Amino acid sequence: MRVHILQHVPFEGIGCMGSWLDSRDAELGYTRFYESAELPDVRGIDLVIIMGGPMNVPDETTHPWLVAEKKFVREAIDQGVAVLGVCLGAQLIADVMGARIFPNEFKEVGWLPIEAVDGGEDSFAFPERMMAFHWHGDTFDLPVGALRLARSEGCENQAFQLGKNVIGLQFHLETTMETTELMIENCPDDLANGRYVQSVDAMRKATAVNDNLANRLVYAILDYLTIKLGQEPEVSRVAGHKKF
Repeated sequence: MRVHILQHVPFEGIGCMGSWLDSRDAELGYTRFYESAELPDVRGIDLVIIMGGPMNVPDETTHPWLVAEKKFVREAIDQGVAVLGVCLGAQLIADVMGARIFPNEFKEVGWLPIEAVDGGEDSFAFPERMMAFHWHGDTFDLPVGALRLARSEGCENQAFQLGKNVIGLQFHLETTMETTELMIENCPDDLANGRYVQSVDAMRKATAVNDNLANRLVYAILDYLTIKLGQEPEVSRVAGHKKF
């Protein structure tokens, strides 16, 4: 399985997804936009993972590589490549599929509950309610034809699916203790008081409690997106998640 990862800043990497990729003997390629904006030919790629970042989707003047990245993401979707977008990655998917990206009423930072939305038989199923790690101020409208999969009290569109090959997550299921510390260290300005902004101490304690379930769920999502490649599922059931 050939996987290409789009990484926007050094401190927002793939977290626990590295273990899943190792278990699949995946051939990994990276575009680290903070080093180089070189992108591969999308042909032959089985899975694209688009990570988060502090920049915003419209920031093409300050981050001109966004233009080429958006073109690459749209081409991958159009060619049926499996695509997983995380936070900024989900916003980029929504943008290239014609949806609006805009500031959310509330900033969400820390471990906050999300609730499943039933997208129907043909969609990925989230647990009815679970804790997920958030770090975002923007949100998106759903692209035309997308199925909403999850919501939260502070943000209606938390996850969506397009067809069988594309899932966008506004939150971070790949979170580990290490990635939590990196976010705290690199994004201190986002920790100002807010209705849905968790304290650093609470965030650290919540990571220790919640990261295992979150990680297992992202493994299940990766299984779901790549099952057509003949990969054996690593996780078949996660807290109410239907078996694939």
